[in-house]
Amino acid sequence: MNKYHILTTVATVFFSFMNSAAQELNMPIIQTKYTADPAPMVHNDTIYLYTTHDENDAEGFHMKDWLLYTSTDMVNWQDRGAVASLKDFEWYKGNNGAWAEQVIERDGKWYMYCPIHGHGIGVLVADSPYGPFKDPIGKPLVWQKEHWDDIDPTVFIDDDGQAYMYWGNPNTYYVKLNKDMISYSGEIVRIPHIKDYQEGPWCYKRNGHYYMAFASTCCPEGIGYAMSKSPTGPWEYKGHIMNHTSRTRGNHPGIIDYKGKSYCFGLNYDVFRLETGRHAERRSVSAAEMTYNADGTIQELPYFLDCKLEQIEPFNPFRKVEAETMAWGYGLETVTKNPWGKDRWNQLVTGIDDGEYIMVKGVDFAKGASVFKISASCHLYGGTIEIRLDATDGKMIGSVNIANTKSELKVFETDIKSATGLHDLYFVFKGSTKQSKNLFNLDWWEFK
Repeated sequence: MNKYHILTTVATVFFSFMNSAAQELNMPIIQTKYTADPAPMVHNDTIYLYTTHDENDAEGFHMKDWLLYTSTDMVNWQDRGAVASLKDFEWYKGNNGAWAEQVIERDGKWYMYCPIHGHGIGVLVADSPYGPFKDPIGKPLVWQKEHWDDIDPTVFIDDDGQAYMYWGNPNTYYVKLNKDMISYSGEIVRIPHIKDYQEGPWCYKRNGHYYMAFASTCCPEGIGYAMSKSPTGPWEYKGHIMNHTSRTRGNHPGIIDYKGKSYCFGLNYDVFRLETGRHAERRSVSAAEMTYNADGTIQELPYFLDCKLEQIEPFNPFRKVEAETMAWGYGLETVTKNPWGKDRWNQLVTGIDDGEYIMVKGVDFAKGASVFKISASCHLYGGTIEIRLDATDGKMIGSVNIANTKSELKVFETDIKSATGLHDLYFVFKGSTKQSKNLFNLDWWEFK
C-alpha cells in the first residue's frame, strides 16, 4: 500500500468518526474557524451570531478580530466573515486582545461593544448588522486603569428606553448609557458579588424578570444566573443553567428567544480536543434549547454534547446558497476573497481535501430537483463532488467534476436524479492519485 492510500485510509476512518460524532452528539455549530464568546442577536427573523475568533496557532488567547454568522433555522450557519478587528480602534496599537463583544441595535444603527484586554472597552457603530463598523469616539468608552476588570460587556435596553452596560471579571460593574449609546451618565457602579460569578455577564429581560447569566467560577466554568426585579439589582443567585464540568474549561453565555423557543449559546473545546486530545485556547461555540419554569427560573441543562438542538424549519435549496453555509464542515476553512474590488467582499470555502465534506441539514427538495450548479475555482488537477443524501455514503443523486479554472471562479453543472422530500445534504469531496489536498475552492451552489 503506497503513502497516498495509507493517508486516504486514515483520513476516511477519522472523518467517518467525526461524522458519527457530529450526528450523535450536539457538537459545536461552527467548525471552519475557532470561535468563542457567542453574542446572538435577533433581527428581522434572522439570528446574527457575533463571536470572537481564536487564531489557528493559539495556545493561550490569540484574538485579533470579531466574526459574524447568520441562521434562520439554528443548525445551518452562514459565515459572514470578520466584521470588525483591532485595527478599527486607531488608539490601540497592539495586535492581540479582541475579547468578548456584544452587538445591539437601536434606532437603525448597530453598536458593537468591544473589550481590548488591558485597554478598556471600546465601541463601534454601523448602519447594518454586517458592518462596516467604525469607531465614533476615538477612545475607550470605559477604562478603569487601576485594574484589568474591564472585559466582557453586555448591553441591555429596558422598556423605558434606558440602556445599561454591564461587564467585569472578577467584579461586576454597570453604567447607564445615554441614548446615543456611545457615552454614559453618572458613575460606574460596582455590583455586590453574585454567588458563583466569574465573568461573561449576559443581561436581558423576559416576562417582567431581569436576568444576569454569566460564566460561573473558574475553572472549569459553568453557566450560572441571577434574577432581579430591577436592572440595577439587587441580584438573587438562582443556580446553574449549565453546571461546572471537567468536559470543558471556560464558558460564556448568550441567550435569546427565537421563533417561539429559547436558546443558550456557550463555548467549549470539543472540536479541538476531539482532534488533538489536548488543551489550547482554540474554542468553539455551541448552542442548546433551554426551558423556563412558570416562575421564570430556568431548567438546568446537561452539557452541550448531551443536549439536542432541533432544526426550526426546512432549508430551501432552490436558490443561490453561499457554500460557507453549513451545519457541519470539519476540516474545511473559509476565507475572505475580494475579486470585485474594495467595496464587495466574498467568502469562499477552501482547504478542501479528499474525504472531507459539507453537510447541510434538513434540506427540502419538495417534489424534486433536476439540475445542480456550483461556482468553484481550481488551480491544479481538481477533484469530484459527490452529492449524497443523509450520509457521506448515502444515496448519490449526482456528481460534478471540478477541473482546472486557472484560479478563476467558474460555474459547473450536472443533472440530478431522485432528489425529493426532506434530507440531509452531503457534498463529499474526492481527490485522485495526482492531488488529495486543496482540491478546489467553492463559492455558491443551487438546485433547479
